Amino acid sequence: MCRLFGLSSAPRRSRATFWLLEAPDSLAAQSHRDPDGTGLGYFDPDGTPEVRKAPDAAYQDRDFAREARRICSATFLAHIRLASTGGLTAPNTHPFEQQGRLFAHNGVVEELAFLEAHLGPDMALVRGETDSERVFALITREIRDSGGDIGAGIERAVRWIAAQLPLYALNFILTTPDELWALRYPDTHELYVLEREAGGPHGTRHLDHSGTDGRLRVRSGDLADRPATVVASERMDEHPDWRLMEPGELLRVTPAGCADRHLVLPDPPAHPLRLADLTGRAAHSQKAGG
Repeated sequence: MCRLFGLSSAPRRSRATFWLLEAPDSLAAQSHRDPDGTGLGYFDPDGTPEVRKAPDAAYQDRDFAREARRICSATFLAHIRLASTGGLTAPNTHPFEQQGRLFAHNGVVEELAFLEAHLGPDMALVRGETDSERVFALITREIRDSGGDIGAGIERAVRWIAAQLPLYALNFILTTPDELWALRYPDTHELYVLEREAGGPHGTRHLDHSGTDGRLRVRSGDLADRPATVVASERMDEHPDWRLMEPGELLRVTPAGCADRHLVLPDPPAHPLRLADLTGRAAHSQKAGG
């Protein structure tokens, strides 16, 4: 299963160090389990989005995913991909950037030709082959048509997808220079939120999160003295306040650092897919622990 991780320390910028492949065993063993892409997105002080991607194990910049990258931003977005649609190329690797926003997705949406027809000229936003980037293009289009209102645009896009397209899961994180948005839908995959106080439960600790599969680790000394909100595909430490998002819940972390949430998709998808309905790489990518 793909891994999602988002962090907001808004309104303050924080330094964080990311290891996107930290498996403890040998590189020879890792080569049989490496994901199909790793990516890290953040924003410069002027709001310019920055994305580093490594699309596959043979890619010349793959080492960036195994090395610590110490960066500074108010929002961060990391993704570890198991491919469901599209080849192992940079344009198919998350996060994606459109109109100054970053996006990463875990799930499967089908009938892409129908979605492409619905996008029409906004298919120009899409550079790769994935369902994820097409979903992002629809969100981007609906944000524009909602006068720049991100929440309204997300709601319009995901409600159309839930009503019109076969889908297995639509978990995603979207970031701007000072906001973080996350959706869990339906209940297929988990997505957790931690509203972390400064210093954690003991009030003195830096942030040090690690995924159970050893592929993702995040550390931030700055968060010893400032609060943050974290969204992740799994609980990444023993903090007691991790909360599983409700199916259909849309989370927004505001520029002031407040976490707001409301239910935007109260009903199940009109055309739900089961794991048994998926084939090939799509099925492999969605298996828990995959």
